[in-house]
Amino acid sequence: MSHTAPLVLRADAGGVCTLTLNRPDKRNAVNPPLFEALRAHLDDLVAHGGELGVVVLRGAGPCFCAGHDLGEIGAMDLAWLRHESRTLEMFSQLPQIVIAAVHGACVTGGLELALAADWIVAAESARFADTHGRYGLVPMWGMSQRLPRRVGTARALELMATARRVDGREAERIGLANTCFADVDFEAGVAELARAVLANSLHSNATNKRLVHDTDGFSLAQGMAHEQFRSPGSRKRQPPPAA
Repeated sequence: MSHTAPLVLRADAGGVCTLTLNRPDKRNAVNPPLFEALRAHLDDLVAHGGELGVVVLRGAGPCFCAGHDLGEIGAMDLAWLRHESRTLEMFSQLPQIVIAAVHGACVTGGLELALAADWIVAAESARFADTHGRYGLVPMWGMSQRLPRRVGTARALELMATARRVDGREAERIGLANTCFADVDFEAGVAELARAVLANSLHSNATNKRLVHDTDGFSLAQGMAHEQFRSPGSRKRQPPPAA
C-alpha cells in the first residue's frame, strides 16, 4: 500500500469520531510520522471537537497495532519517546469518552495506546501482550502505570515479565478489556456502546471523566471535597425521549 494515503484516517458521524491507524501493511506499527498524524487529529479535537461525544481508536486491516516499527527504531530517540508520551497523555485527557476497539494484535506500544483510552473493547480475535522485555526495552508510554491500574500490580508484573499473550475473553476476565464481543458482533457492539454514551449529556460525561481522573489516588475525604468544590456544576438538559 502506498503511503500517500493518510497514516491516520478520521471519520466523524453521529457524534462519534473514529480514528483509524492506517499502516495495515506494517500491522499498524508505530513510527514517528504516524504519531505526528495522530497528534494533529488530537490537536483538532481539542480545538474543534465540542460536538463530539465519543472517540473510537481502531486499526486498519487484520490488527489493532503491533507496537513500534522495529525497522525504524533508530528514529525513536529518548526525546521523541518523551514527546509521544505527552501525546498519549493528551489522548487520555480528551473530554470525550475514548474507546479503543481492539481486534487482532495489540502489542507493546499498541497496548500502551489502548491503555490510554477510557475503555478497551476487545474482539475475541484480540491478542494483547507487552513484549518490551524480549528486546531489552522499558516502557516510556505508560505501561508501568496504566496496566497496573487496569489489572492490579501482581497481574501487570506477570504480563510484563512473561510477555504472555492474552486473548479477548481473558482480557475481559482480568479487567484489561471492559467488554469482549465475538468477532461477528464486534462492529455492532462498539457502535451500541457509543450510542449508550451519546444518549447522555456530553457535559456530564466530560465532567465525570475529569473528576475521576483528577481525584485518582485521593483519599475519600479529599475526593469528596474536590467533587463538591471543584466541579463545574450541572447543566440541565431535556432527557432523550424514551425508546
